[in-house]
Amino acid sequence: KEKVYLCDIMKQLLLILAGMLAVEGVWAQTFDEPEQLFEESGPMRLSDPEPALPVVRQTREEYVERYKHIAVAHRERYGIPASIIMAQGILESDSGNSDLSQMSNNHFGIKCKSNWTGRAVYYDDDEAGECFRAYESVEDSYVDHAEYLDAQPRYDTLFLHDPTDYKSWARGLKAAGYATAPDYAERLVRIIEEMELHLLDQPQGLEFFSRRTPKRVHIARNTAAPSGVVDPDNYRATANIYDGYGVSRNNGVYYVRAKGNDTFEEIARHFRLSPGNLRRFNEVARRSQPATGDYVYLGRKKKSRRVEPGFHVVTRRDETLRQIGQRYGIRTRALASLNSIPAVERAAALQEGLTVLLR
Repeated sequence: KEKVYLCDIMKQLLLILAGMLAVEGVWAQTFDEPEQLFEESGPMRLSDPEPALPVVRQTREEYVERYKHIAVAHRERYGIPASIIMAQGILESDSGNSDLSQMSNNHFGIKCKSNWTGRAVYYDDDEAGECFRAYESVEDSYVDHAEYLDAQPRYDTLFLHDPTDYKSWARGLKAAGYATAPDYAERLVRIIEEMELHLLDQPQGLEFFSRRTPKRVHIARNTAAPSGVVDPDNYRATANIYDGYGVSRNNGVYYVRAKGNDTFEEIARHFRLSPGNLRRFNEVARRSQPATGDYVYLGRKKKSRRVEPGFHVVTRRDETLRQIGQRYGIRTRALASLNSIPAVERAAALQEGLTVLLR
């Protein structure tokens, strides 16, 4: 009986051992399969990003539709052709699809430079790991692009071109070193003409562009605004009369003369501008108001005089740079730079008989 009992125990132990070996074989097989897949797909690193979900590319048309209003507003404020702004945005950001634009909101490929104190990203461009500016929003990128062109001396000659002369602007950007591509100007012009972006440079640009039929572009002359409502674009076409305002142009910039009891708020309302922008165009303090007969510019003044005369002789003891700038359509800071006048003396009265260069 003891032998039988021992045999039974041995059988049970053998069965348990067999079961354990079977289980071990299953687990071995389970771990072998991932190892085989791992070898087929290649090693994965912890630093590797997870595969991105498919992203639908933004088309050029969608890009323009999204940002054309900013481009037109900057044309009015800075004098940069809206077509150039849009073409640069399309080219530099691949219509908002490039890696750089998506991780930094930088749509114009502007690098950090030594004076940049904002956020930055590093990206391989002409050289590895170059520093590019980063923004909180795409709109901030558009603002910085306009201010960058406006503030850099090497782009000053661009503003001598008419805001509708996109070909000269394209060549000027290349000549000033904005980009290293040898065909940069040609690529900008091709984008503008293929998409008819030059329509945005016209006085009624947004309306014309929405029609997208160049032959329908027509600016009526000497027509009154219906029901007393001012068309904020049509006044830029000709010197018409709107609600008693005679719109004229000086040095390529449109202006009106202030009437009795006029305010910047009232003038801004007629021409659908913000009072803040109107004050900035005319370089006055925040709460100031125009005097009767004052020039009130409806766009940003130029950096130099385009036509004769090329100089001005001070004839009054109380004459200032700003007053001269208002007379000739030139910014005060630009006049100070042309005449080597320090910043602290810009607001001071000028010496009678002094010759002030206008270009």
